[in-house]
Amino acid sequence: MLDGVMLLWFVLAAASLLFVALDIRNTPESVVLKWGFVLVTAYTGVVGAFLYVLGCREPLPGLHERYVAVRWRQALGSTMHCVAGDGVGILAGAVISTSLHFPGPIEMIVEYVLGFGVGWTVFQALFMRDLAGGSYPRSLKMTFAPELLSMNFLMTGMLPVVMTLRKHIESAGNPMTPNFWFVMSMGLLVGFVISYPINWWLVANHLKHGMMTVRPASSDARATDRAAEATMSGTSHQGPHTSQERSVPQMSMSMSSAHAPWPPVSVMALLSFIALGAAVAIALLT
Repeated sequence: MLDGVMLLWFVLAAASLLFVALDIRNTPESVVLKWGFVLVTAYTGVVGAFLYVLGCREPLPGLHERYVAVRWRQALGSTMHCVAGDGVGILAGAVISTSLHFPGPIEMIVEYVLGFGVGWTVFQALFMRDLAGGSYPRSLKMTFAPELLSMNFLMTGMLPVVMTLRKHIESAGNPMTPNFWFVMSMGLLVGFVISYPINWWLVANHLKHGMMTVRPASSDARATDRAAEATMSGTSHQGPHTSQERSVPQMSMSMSSAHAPWPPVSVMALLSFIALGAAVAIALLT
């Protein structure tokens, strides 16, 4: 039965990935978030495709700004961006660790270091440096705490699931088998769910971006944007900027906000490490 479930999972995942990769080209989202949805769909199959349609896909031409302005979709974009980048490093760490037969604790460390490293330095700081005025060092500083919180809760959800399933699914520790990739998919899927609340908090406190809209710099597109933003007035962090400019003030406004997050970032960081520690303990005891 498990083989049948996995076969169905991979067939649906392939179809979902093909759909998202082709369809998202017509969605006026930023390039990095487009790649993020493709990666998340590769990790989570039909769930990722469902999240793309529900959370990002423009329902009608000119409505993307209003569609993604609601808080839960903004948090979805933030979580998706986190999981996409961190997932690359986590999967690389899992493949390296299992291939070299590292023990469980070492594998967790390798996955955490590579996941955080790729997610922070590449997917957050590098790809989103324009939101920090084009400065990579400044972007590294701005994105460190949000990435740390997201990563900790992602691993909190993922580690117990992966380690538990490996105990019950044959060859799940061998990256040359589909069992391995199925288990990692389940882990990242649960990690996505567990990290969603902290991303909601990060977006609500203007510490992380959510969905964005990037349209061609044509007069028609600008007219559509102005009309959409006039309707959105008071419901979004975005100001009256053209499509190519919109993403920059969104982050700048958020990060320079005088509003102090509550609870403080230090408290949320402590809670994230407590949660991560509990997840590691559970994973080692399974």
